Amino acid sequence: MGKEIERKFLLRSDAWRDEVRDSAHLIQGYLARSEQSAIRVRIKGTRAELNIMQTLDGIDRLEYEYEIPLSDAREILEHVALRPLIEKTRHRVVRGDHVWEIDEFDGENRGLIMAEIELADADEAFEKPAWIGEEVSLDPRYYNSNLIVSPYQTW
Repeated sequence: MGKEIERKFLLRSDAWRDEVRDSAHLIQGYLARSEQSAIRVRIKGTRAELNIMQTLDGIDRLEYEYEIPLSDAREILEHVALRPLIEKTRHRVVRGDHVWEIDEFDGENRGLIMAEIELADADEAFEKPAWIGEEVSLDPRYYNSNLIVSPYQTW
C-alpha cells in the first residue's frame, strides 16, 4: 500500500523560477473520480502510469502507481479519459531535505500555479521559501481531479 502525505500552496511570486532544477511536461486524464477517490492515467516524458488514489483527509492519501505502456496511455487519454485533460509543466526546486514540485497548468487551467511538498509525516517541519503563499491543501477546488469538473479559468 502506498501512502502519500502532500501539502499544496499557492505562490506569492515568480522568484522560485531562479531555483528550478529541472522541468517536465505532464498530461493526465481521469478515468473515474469521486469526492474521495480517483483513477488517472499520466504521461510524463516517455513514461506512462496508471494511478489509483484515495484521499483520506486532503493531506494524507493512499496512492498506487503502475507503469503502463506509453502507447496504451496515449489511447486511454484520447478515447477514454474524462475531459478536459490536465496539462501542466512540473518544475522541481530543492530546498534543504525537501523537493518542491511546482505545477504550472496549461489548457483550461492556464494561470494556476501551485507548489506541492511531499512529507514523511503530516506534522513534519519544513522550510517555507519566501515565494510560498497561502496553503490550499484542504481546499478541494485545487485537487487535480476537481479541475476537470471546474477548471481554473471558470472560477
